[in-house]
Amino acid sequence: MYQINAKPPIYDQIAVQPMRDELTFVGFEELLSPEDVEKNLSVLDDKTKLVFINSVCGCSAGSARPGVALALQHNKIPHQLYTSFAGNDIDSVDLIREKYLANYSPTSPAIAIVKNKETIFYMGRPDIIGKSPEEISAILTDMFDTIDGTEGPSINSENYKELVHAISCGSKIPLHSN
Repeated sequence: MYQINAKPPIYDQIAVQPMRDELTFVGFEELLSPEDVEKNLSVLDDKTKLVFINSVCGCSAGSARPGVALALQHNKIPHQLYTSFAGNDIDSVDLIREKYLANYSPTSPAIAIVKNKETIFYMGRPDIIGKSPEEISAILTDMFDTIDGTEGPSINSENYKELVHAISCGSKIPLHSN
């Protein structure tokens, strides 16, 4: 069973905030604690939940975040959108991996769709590397068309045009100082 250790963040919060903002701008709710994970993902409500494990990795997350944002402009999307940041929301990510992604190698970024506590779709870093945002979006929208979801887009097209993607190399992100 998962134990709460309240692990401190690895990366400076100010440095990763633009990467968080990119997802919350398009409608994601952050899962900042294990309690948030339990409250939102452990519900048996027949709703599809898109879970994005965010990352500082510039090459894959730099394509995954824009790809997910673009996919959420589709006419059908999952009911709920959740994100947790690898390296910063450590306890949350650990719990997501333990309870919902145990059958997959732990990667970041990672994209999953969960329904009734079961993972019905998974796209890890090996599936993301080398793909453009448009290719990632196409994979996701094809999946969205096969699931029970809700009417998209997650935000209107005028707001989407204002979205600024956070593209930076993770090796340049400063470590969190205690």
